[in-house]
Amino acid sequence: MPKKKPLVIVTRRLPDAIETRMMELFDARLNLDDQPFDKQALIEAAATADVVVPTVTDRIDAEVIAAAGPAMTLIANYGTGVDHIDLAAAHGQGITVTNTPDVLTEDTADMTMALILAVPRRLAEGERLMRAGAWGGWSPTWMLGNRVNGKRLGIIGMGRIGQAVARRARGFGLSIHYHNRHRIHVEVEHALEATYWDSLDQMLARMDILSINCPHTPATYHLLSARRLKLIQPHAYVVNTARGEVIDETALTQLLISGDIAGAGLDVFENEPAVNPKLLAQDNVLLLPHLGSATLEGRVDMGDKVIANIKAFTDGHQPPDRVLSDQF
Repeated sequence: MPKKKPLVIVTRRLPDAIETRMMELFDARLNLDDQPFDKQALIEAAATADVVVPTVTDRIDAEVIAAAGPAMTLIANYGTGVDHIDLAAAHGQGITVTNTPDVLTEDTADMTMALILAVPRRLAEGERLMRAGAWGGWSPTWMLGNRVNGKRLGIIGMGRIGQAVARRARGFGLSIHYHNRHRIHVEVEHALEATYWDSLDQMLARMDILSINCPHTPATYHLLSARRLKLIQPHAYVVNTARGEVIDETALTQLLISGDIAGAGLDVFENEPAVNPKLLAQDNVLLLPHLGSATLEGRVDMGDKVIANIKAFTDGHQPPDRVLSDQF
């Protein structure tokens, strides 16, 4: 007798090729209108499914996990970050959690590098002026930005993405510095020509550009607090393609308005999709709608990872991308 296919509930639309493959392999319930699940819909999914496939917009908290039925034994997250999932509650209830590491590294690093180049050169501001018809012609002193070559880049979080950013930044002549929970292997450090700072405070005070590439965890919530943000030099720029919660967004906004930080490139926000209206009004800020992993290739690769994790788990094997509580 054929083995019963697991019931897999997917909370958002995924690339067509991934949804087609899921329909072939699993009893897949897809979200064809792509409307985000509310809390009740997540609770009902947990109570019904064998596997739930959430995304970063789904808050899988202890209440949702407590509603899980006896069949629901896997949360196969579509994405690398798992700060929207209560890992302790899931593991306490015997539910395995997986994610999709590695496949987003290059895309997110590309976006980070794009912001590192764009913000000091005032590209977004210049583009807005062009569309507004405000360009009166070339002038030797108009719209001056700052070159990145020779500047000091401080990377906060030197994991896969941080290292990929460092590789790109070296090609543009930036001096690489980093702060990390643990110092990276000496051979990797030498290959990247990277300087390690044990003290984040000391690094912040000496960098020209800061790139946030660490995950959001309870330990990194407001890692760049109001106190730490004040350590940043007035000529420096802040780039964030990690998670909005890592920065005290209100404090950052105030410092950008006052000119105590020169500019920022932000792809993520503390309360997204809501964005502080004061940030929207600032010319020295480049704002993007969480596009770090938004390539077709990356999203398909993410789906392939999700499928591989579900297939391995439901076949009785250890899924390749199991998330442990102490990883984040």
